[in-house]
Amino acid sequence: MNQVHDSATCGVAAAAAIIGAKWTALLVHDLSEGPRRFSELEHSCHGISPRTLAERLRDLESEGIVERHSYAERPPRVEYTLTGKGQALLPVINAMREFGHGWLECGHDDHAVVQVVGSSANAV
Repeated sequence: MNQVHDSATCGVAAAAAIIGAKWTALLVHDLSEGPRRFSELEHSCHGISPRTLAERLRDLESEGIVERHSYAERPPRVEYTLTGKGQALLPVINAMREFGHGWLECGHDDHAVVQVVGSSANAV
């Protein structure tokens, strides 16, 4: 057993350092449904500031979990998608959903499970 949970030597600590940041699990959950624009993510995460959202997306991009796609259009369009590494987090997100529905008063009846199919994720 590790006496110290250090992200350099403990897989749980390393994963928690990424997904444990406020809003991160919700952003990964939202992106599991497909590409999203900044404004869509801002709307779905009610209460997140634009600065915090931009910061979280940059952090997830630097970790290789999210990709940022810019389109040369007028007005400019930017979309965010999960990478393969980001899709690998979906079982964790599903476990959180199942725990929330089974043990917490979340007030939501949706029991959809996100499945990774090919290179995209779909809610089932």
